[in-house]
Amino acid sequence: MTITRDEIRRVLGPVDDTLAADIVNTGANEQELAEAWAWVNSDEALINDGRPLPGGRVAELVALLVADEEEEDR
Repeated sequence: MTITRDEIRRVLGPVDDTLAADIVNTGANEQELAEAWAWVNSDEALINDGRPLPGGRVAELVALLVADEEEEDR
């Protein structure tokens, strides 16, 4: 099942419509989004914990979230 706007808000808090649509278009679920959010916010801890680098949808979500953060910083 594709992620819903409410699930996106539960993980990320408020997001703009463009980012929400991009996330939905990945076909990811809430668990994958939560994992991507964890990688964006604590990648060193996850690497030190021995977790493999994200792949697939999680990696796609990480790229979206990082790009969104970079855009906000401009």
